Order: sequence, then C-alpha cells, then structure tokens
Amino acid sequence: MMTIREKEQKIEELNLKISELKLIEENEGIDFQEQIEELNDKIKEIEDLIVKEMTPWDRVLTSREKKRPTALEYIQEIFEDFVELHGDRYFGDDKAIVGGIARIDDFKVTVIGEQKGMNTKDNIYRNFGMPAPEGYRKALRLMKQAEKFNRPIITFIDTPGAFCGVSAEERGQGEAIARNLMEMAGLKVPVISFIIGEGGSGGALAVAVSDKIYMLENSIYGVLSPEGFASILWKDGSRAQEAADVMKITAEDLADLKIIDGIIKEPVGGAHKDFKKVSTSVKEIILSELESLTKLNKSELVNKRYERFRAFGEFKIVE
Repeated sequence: MMTIREKEQKIEELNLKISELKLIEENEGIDFQEQIEELNDKIKEIEDLIVKEMTPWDRVLTSREKKRPTALEYIQEIFEDFVELHGDRYFGDDKAIVGGIARIDDFKVTVIGEQKGMNTKDNIYRNFGMPAPEGYRKALRLMKQAEKFNRPIITFIDTPGAFCGVSAEERGQGEAIARNLMEMAGLKVPVISFIIGEGGSGGALAVAVSDKIYMLENSIYGVLSPEGFASILWKDGSRAQEAADVMKITAEDLADLKIIDGIIKEPVGGAHKDFKKVSTSVKEIILSELESLTKLNKSELVNKRYERFRAFGEFKIVE
C-alpha cells in the first residue's frame, strides 16, 4: 500500500506523462486524447484515495511542507499597499513576526503574521517562525495602533510554538504571551485569524484571540506539537504519530469542537499546489467577515468575543 507521499509522487509522474503526450501531439500531430483521458482518470482516482486515507499525522507533515506558502506570501497576494512596520519599542524587531498596515478592497486593515523562512538561510533569519517576546510585543503594539485608528486586524498563524530559549525567558516570554491574550480579548476592533500551517501552543494563541478563526484544511492547531505531547505524556517522542491521532489538532476535529469557524479547502498535496485558488478563498472570507463584523458596535464586538471563548469546554453532567 502506497503512502500519501508516494501517491503524490505518482500523480506528478502521471502529469509529466500527460505533458509528454501533449508535446508529441503538438509536434507530430498524433492523437493521444484517449490515453490522456485515461491518465487523468487515474490521477482523479489517486487524488480521491489521498483525501479518503489522509491521517492526522499526514496533516501534520503537510502543514510543515517546505513549499507551503508563508504569511508574507498571503499578505502580498491578498492585500494592496502593504507597509511593514518594525520593532516593539522596548528591545528589538523580531523577524519571526511581520506586521503592518494594508488595504483590501475598501477596507484599511492591520495585518500581522507569524513568518517562517522560505529556505534554510531565511529560516535561520526568521528563527523558524518561533517568536520571541519582542515579536509578541510588536504584534500587540500594532494591534493597539489599529484600535486607535479603528482598523480591523487580520492575523496569519504559522508557528511550531513560541521560542523557548533562555534569552526569551529572560525577556519575559510568558508575560508577553499572557498580555497579548488579555489585551486581544478587549480589542474594540474586529479581529480575524487564519491558521495557515502549524498553530503551536501559546505561540499561536498569542495572536489568535479573535472574533473569527479559520483553518486551512491541512493546518494544525493544538496545545503543543505531537512530538512534545508524546515526550511529556509517554516519555517517548517517537510516538508522535500516535499522539497526532489523539490530540484533535486537525481542522476537521476543531470544527467539530466549535473551536474554529470554518475550513478552507486545499488542493490535493497542500496549498502550494494551487496557491492562487487558496489565497482567493482566504480573501473572500476576509471580505465577507469584515462586512458583518464592522456593523457591530464596540460593546457587541467585545461581548461576542468574550462569549465565544467562555463557551470553549462547556459540558453538562447527566444524572
């Protein structure tokens, strides 16, 4: 039985074969339509199998795919006139978080994203998308600025978790995350969040206390990574795949639990296979939600956000 990765490789091979047949058709005038249709049917069959057989661990691996679009790519594709702003006004400018002001149709917004690198060198520069305290303080500075000028806030989440080095703890990592949670709960402007890759722990939640949260189909969102979960619970990090099965970290699981508001479909293989289509879906959701959220007065907005998070974990005792 082929793995998901092997199935994806088979699809690539079949697409290459189709391209070769089309080239021969064009150059030699030979009709290969019947063979091309058969190959397309085979591709559709494999794609259906991938969708049907995809496990939570497959979602984890896809969320970490190196080619997966980053926050900056979504920002550049969806928004116009983006101006990046830097620094937390306390310590420095954390490259793992990008943010600034932009425009989307008629809406002026503040955009914030957790930014992974696009290659090894860039990943080192971006600290692999793991923000330090100054990153969260920069994000909060931009959020408070957005509130002052009545700009809605859009956040893109993609991080394994907050940076856990000694230097981050010395500068108050826990306090920075906690302050973001507290301040975001009371923001008097709409906040919409998109989990586009990994949504790890407080590192993700620190920019996700939002009115609406959406997840890409192959993204994950949880209290920590499957490897961390397995190491803590079973003292065995190699059981990460088993941990992914029980953690309820996939978009489908979190939609069932009413943690998120919707799932954005991805092409087979991940968002990078058709980034234009995925980014268009994200843009449509942003515009739709802004139309409704901007009609609420400030008190309604804050109260609804409060009620949303208070409802998490509700349960009833049945006698």
